[in-house]
Amino acid sequence: MSLAPGTRLGAYEVVSPLGAGGMGEVWRARDGRLGREVAIKVLPSEVVGDPGRLKRFEKEARAASALNHPNIVTIYDIGSTDSVAFIAMERIDGKTLRELLFAAPMPIKRLLQIAAQIAEGLAKAHEAGIVHRDLKPENVMVTKDGLVKILDFGLAKQTERVSGTESSHLPTETGTSPGVVLGTVGYMSPEQAGGHIVDFRSDQFSFGAILYEMATGNRAFQKGTAVDTLSAILHEEPPPLGDIAPELPAPVRWIVGNCLAKDPAERYSSTRDLAREIANIRDHLHPAAVTSGAFAARRKHGFPGALVALAAAALLTMLAVGVGVGRRTAKTSPPSFKRLTFQRGNVVTARFTADGQTIVYGASWNGDPFRIFSTRREGPESVALPLPDALFWSISRSGELAMILGSGGTLARAPLSGGAPREVLENVHSADWAPDSSNLLVVRDVAGKSRLEYPIGRVLYESTGGIRYPRVSPRGDMAAFLDNPVPEDDLGSVAVVDREGRKKTLASGFTSSGGLVWSRDGEEVWFTAAKVANEPSLIAVSLSGKQRVLLRTPAPICVLDVGADGSVLIEEHIPSKQIAALPPGETRERDLSWLDYSHACDLSADGKRLLFEESGAGAGDRYRLFLRPTDGSSPKRLFDGGCGALSRDGRWALSLVDIPYPPKIFLVPTGSGESKPIPLEGLTPRNAWFFPDGNRILVAGEEPGHRLRLYVKNLEGGTPRPVTPEGIRVTAYRPISPDGGQIIASDPEGRIQLFPVPEGNAKVLPGAAAGDRPIQWTSDGRGVYVMQRKGVLHSVSRIDVETGRRTLWKEIAPSDPAGFGGIRSLLIAGDETSYVYSHTRTLAELYLVTGLK
Repeated sequence: MSLAPGTRLGAYEVVSPLGAGGMGEVWRARDGRLGREVAIKVLPSEVVGDPGRLKRFEKEARAASALNHPNIVTIYDIGSTDSVAFIAMERIDGKTLRELLFAAPMPIKRLLQIAAQIAEGLAKAHEAGIVHRDLKPENVMVTKDGLVKILDFGLAKQTERVSGTESSHLPTETGTSPGVVLGTVGYMSPEQAGGHIVDFRSDQFSFGAILYEMATGNRAFQKGTAVDTLSAILHEEPPPLGDIAPELPAPVRWIVGNCLAKDPAERYSSTRDLAREIANIRDHLHPAAVTSGAFAARRKHGFPGALVALAAAALLTMLAVGVGVGRRTAKTSPPSFKRLTFQRGNVVTARFTADGQTIVYGASWNGDPFRIFSTRREGPESVALPLPDALFWSISRSGELAMILGSGGTLARAPLSGGAPREVLENVHSADWAPDSSNLLVVRDVAGKSRLEYPIGRVLYESTGGIRYPRVSPRGDMAAFLDNPVPEDDLGSVAVVDREGRKKTLASGFTSSGGLVWSRDGEEVWFTAAKVANEPSLIAVSLSGKQRVLLRTPAPICVLDVGADGSVLIEEHIPSKQIAALPPGETRERDLSWLDYSHACDLSADGKRLLFEESGAGAGDRYRLFLRPTDGSSPKRLFDGGCGALSRDGRWALSLVDIPYPPKIFLVPTGSGESKPIPLEGLTPRNAWFFPDGNRILVAGEEPGHRLRLYVKNLEGGTPRPVTPEGIRVTAYRPISPDGGQIIASDPEGRIQLFPVPEGNAKVLPGAAAGDRPIQWTSDGRGVYVMQRKGVLHSVSRIDVETGRRTLWKEIAPSDPAGFGGIRSLLIAGDETSYVYSHTRTLAELYLVTGLK
């Protein structure tokens, strides 16, 4: 309804128009009673003519009028006269956020100033039970003094619905311009766009879309039509902020990413937490933290991602001010971070002792073997304990260590004060003391399965995948652990199991996970994980499955322990993986690494082409498979999948794809052609290799209810046929002999065996020694390469399969031993002089964190 200047609406005299929208016209007016200027919104005739809608509108407007907050426009009055329904509100002298965004992306300082005020206003409304439902730049005003006011609280629910249900609302503008339609549609949450029930988290999504536009000058979701825009909101991700606005501080990028999560459960558990995060960044962010560095987390290797020096400085700056902490009360200070280690190398475990003041940790500094150190909370000096080189996992309340000796996984016990360890059990990966200081929870390999035992000998859970970071609850009645379906891969879930073997999954869907502890009261499990590649978090999950974020950091972290006073030990680490190669005809090794986590999968027989995968920050949200000449030429990206193998003629590659789970094996052309999955009839694959004839593949996999074994699969069809017993392990990078007649694998007892194909009696490899890892066959098929590791030195030898005669082939050692994690794949060309290998490096520091709630 159009009004004329001078029209009176109750005590208000209309002066001039201010604007119009889908919810009616807005007029400048004068309040005759109080002598002040106000803004009058006149409601559309369809609202006035529908008594039910008018009643609901009045009810929500009254609720909104109770919101007394400087960042929310004040509603003065609701009334009607002569069939005109109106609302009188505070008149704002300023510009809409839409007008401010016409020019260009906002400087970060102004963005944070405005964003913090919007978040404060939203938090106030949400705490009062009011959801905006139509948050967009047009509904945000900024005064000349920089004060932000959110308009139209409680009004959006009454906009036009496209669903017949009372609880489903899709606010749309009623104007005829397509741009006006997109102006609102582009800020809807997925649940709103899908016609589902919405709550305060829907506003968080809209707020994230606004932040995205403020940072980039581009709308997060904008297509040619409203329908296409809705589809994008439901199914697509906006272009990464790091690509469009690389100067944007990483914490701001995470906030936007959290707000724009498709699943409401992955957004903030309260808008007050969101507001505190933004205010914290606004008040404390150091200029050095404005960096384009990508702090990425990836699965399989525990948050790999290279950090440049500037990014590391930004990390320390942001940690010092507690950036990214959620779920704290308004009076709680940000957490405090104290660095405890100062040498160059890797930290693996850390635990508080019973007094809460001493911290014991395991580390390898400057390439030395892992040793056990102690330090005090006040630091900074560390002292090496009088104990043998070992990995330790736990300290009992009585001061006894549980440690793993050597490379064979021997569990031993030793007093913290020092002395000779007492060996307990073989093939143990990790262990944790029970509160009674007498029983141990262990994870060990038995017959090809990973087994959780508590106490030792009582099996609570078995898996053909991985069981990591086991911890006994404070009451001793349960064990928590990270449950990984794929061995040596940290894609997985958080689970608990009671002493009767009843297992329950508390949280799942993480592409990367590492580190797990119980909260002090035993009501929550705290763990570090990520669902998106660049969003590592410390997360708490209750025994009922309710999650909350305790800490977000810009770099990979791993939670190691919680003290009696709530202090937390966290390791911040920088893992990487490189590829070194000696190409044919060259005398010096060449670096063939491509991104930040390069793993060699296979090498052509002539040593000239390398198949490798990337699984770190550079790869994004999944593995990427590449083919690269070993002369250093640029690689060609083949497929979005992980490691496999090359066919002998080089025309095909195999790739393992395990996202989404369960895994599949794909046949990938190295030239033109289409990739296609290989049907495996219910078999869950773990790896695959080509036979020399190129018509068959060898698959390491599991059938339901069975342990890992090897199968032969004909590429032209047919069911995979088992050729080994169950429970074997394949550690060779090329397990098939050159004639395709034998396979190298280890039996359940760990002996290296030669299995005939198709079937027959296996033969133990003569001359093999304890600690040998088979690598591949010699090119003539008469021998097998094996590798032994002693510290940072790797010795590679040939063993004659008939006589057992052993000949040293090469010794490999890194030029920089600090953080060296060992060779992860070694591939030798047909000339037996050219080769490539992958090796890992992890540089880590230990922090004491206080103030987390």
